[in-house]
Amino acid sequence: MADTLDDRLARILPGGKGVWVPMDHGISGYPEAGLESMDSLVEAVISGGADAIVLHKGALSHHVDATGWGGFVCHVSASTAHGGARSQSKVSVATAEECWQRGAMALSGQVNLGDEAEPEMIRDMGALTTESFPLGLPVLGMVYPRGPNLNLSEGDETGGVAHAARLAWELGCHAAKVPWTGSADSFHRVTEAVPIPVLIAGGPSDAPFSDTLAIVEQAMSAGGAGVCMGRQVFGSQDPSAHVAALRQVVHEGASAADAAATLRG
Repeated sequence: MADTLDDRLARILPGGKGVWVPMDHGISGYPEAGLESMDSLVEAVISGGADAIVLHKGALSHHVDATGWGGFVCHVSASTAHGGARSQSKVSVATAEECWQRGAMALSGQVNLGDEAEPEMIRDMGALTTESFPLGLPVLGMVYPRGPNLNLSEGDETGGVAHAARLAWELGCHAAKVPWTGSADSFHRVTEAVPIPVLIAGGPSDAPFSDTLAIVEQAMSAGGAGVCMGRQVFGSQDPSAHVAALRQVVHEGASAADAAATLRG
């Protein structure tokens, strides 16, 4: 029997929560520390207990064939660091049908709020959810309030992140990936704005991982559904252990301190 939408959501967001590891960064710019040996990296992240791995379509096909694993998400939005003023203007490079045929369990698209090309990115996200609907494929909306035209509402303590999550939901996404807002109180305003799981992005990897785990703990306390973090995992010396620590906080309700202690051990 073919998988249904609910089956796929249960696979990559068990209990409505998820530890997702995006590895789509190589299109934006390369070399990218940690992404040099993808076969061993993917194996390590799977062994650590990741619920999903986000890849572009070529890499996805390769790793589906190599592993037979069922948690790959195909990211369809792309741009590179060489795009000048349009380097943050994502374009769609795959269709839902193609991603499904390549073995994707779900899809992912990106919108950068406030970018000059925001209307086109919204159009592409809408097209992706339209294409995915009859196939029963979940869609993750990666939405970031980061462009030069960002026009924040007065008193918006989320810095546009609540609007980002709302955009993902209203466009038909089944989960949203957004930046951390800086506090549990402000992040609660994000999670209460939508009825879909909200995953937090990781950002730069230069902060101690114990700090990242503390942020994840706060996000979960505010109604968050988990993480979609790349560099904090693949840029580390032990990606498998970092995934396992994130799982402790997201799925097991462990404190950040307890999860960090397992890394030191």
